[in-house]
Amino acid sequence: MTSSSVSQAKPKLPPGSLGLPFIGERPRLLDTAHMLKVYQQYGGLVKTRVLGRNVAIFMGHEANRFLLATGMHFFLWRDGWPPTFKELLGESLFVQDGEDHRQKRKLLMPAFHRQSLRNYLGTMEAIACRYLQKWEQRGALAWLDEFKQFTFEIASTLLAGSAPGDDTERLSRLFVELTRGFITVPVRWSWTPYGRALRARDALLAYIDRAIEARRANPTEDALSLLVHTRDEDGIALTNRELRAQMLLMLFAGHETSASMLTSLALFLKQHPDVLAKARAEQDALRLGDTLTMDDIRAMTYLDQVLKETERLHPPVPAGFRGVTETFEYNGYTVPKGWIALYLINVAHRDPAIYRDPLRFDPDRFSPARDESSVPFSLVGFGGGARVCLGYAFAQLEMKVMLSYLLRYYDWELEPKQDLRFIYLPTLLPRGGLRVRFWRR
Repeated sequence: MTSSSVSQAKPKLPPGSLGLPFIGERPRLLDTAHMLKVYQQYGGLVKTRVLGRNVAIFMGHEANRFLLATGMHFFLWRDGWPPTFKELLGESLFVQDGEDHRQKRKLLMPAFHRQSLRNYLGTMEAIACRYLQKWEQRGALAWLDEFKQFTFEIASTLLAGSAPGDDTERLSRLFVELTRGFITVPVRWSWTPYGRALRARDALLAYIDRAIEARRANPTEDALSLLVHTRDEDGIALTNRELRAQMLLMLFAGHETSASMLTSLALFLKQHPDVLAKARAEQDALRLGDTLTMDDIRAMTYLDQVLKETERLHPPVPAGFRGVTETFEYNGYTVPKGWIALYLINVAHRDPAIYRDPLRFDPDRFSPARDESSVPFSLVGFGGGARVCLGYAFAQLEMKVMLSYLLRYYDWELEPKQDLRFIYLPTLLPRGGLRVRFWRR
């Protein structure tokens, strides 16, 4: 039961500990095994304190539904994220709320409509094939860095209109510097991680400024051209400042999460030969031609299952944050205004009440016969509700294009003696970079 009205009696706060004043308690939010135990003990809501902020932790599919849909009016996105996110990514869709968010999202949506995705397909294929040929020639590589460059080149080419291969490696490195600033102390000296992140942001914004002016002068079919020339129902277009912020977010979100997913998936496939064989058999059975069509992409149903299972076990981001703007009650507990609310993605994704043998990599759990994700808000790696990731279909398309050619024509093996543990920095990444040997089948 949820309610916005709170009695005058002392509020009954969620279970859990706030720890020491100002300091809080040792954060264990990324310790999924621990948080699953907390979920089993207390249910879908507990409290903690992190860096002086009181935090309400929502866990499980019902709590996800409340935070992402039925109770979303109690929250603001922009108040949930630390100031570093807003400074580094700007006033983008990521931190906008209400009518402002609705209007900006509506202006951005044409870049991800079905026809736009159809227009992107050929370019995605060409870039994927070029990277696969490059990896074949090299024979050995750290796949995380390569996937980051691949997904960034697709994002910068199709979203920002850069020429394929145009300074991709340098720009990709700038995004690495930028993302390191999200999880560090915001000390602005030039030699600190945050100072380097600010410099990387400025260099990326200069690149986007040049792209905006180029698209004003010479419109094309990339997303930036659509955004530059799109008007809302009142004839209002995005300003240059708004375009810069939205494009920076799109470039970040458009490659970082996909690179994380591809890296995890490449590891899972090699660790599970039965899944790899079944994915290859599907590609062979489709009798694909020299170029892919959108019908081909839609027919890759087992590959869809593999992607969903990768999202479930290795979601690219660990949690979503919100600011609480109005005191409310959830399941008999009061969450005060001014707190931070977050939903832990891994807890829902590994809930044994929904997912059978949840630690096992098993794409068949998403087959039509089983479909364990039929419970709403139990799979939220890309969000849910009205604010589900705008670029989700774009990410799915680029990953399926790469995987289709990879599965049909190439093979790889993991280098020995490497660290295959995954950590969030800020997206999920393998410590050792996933070093592989790579060859044509």
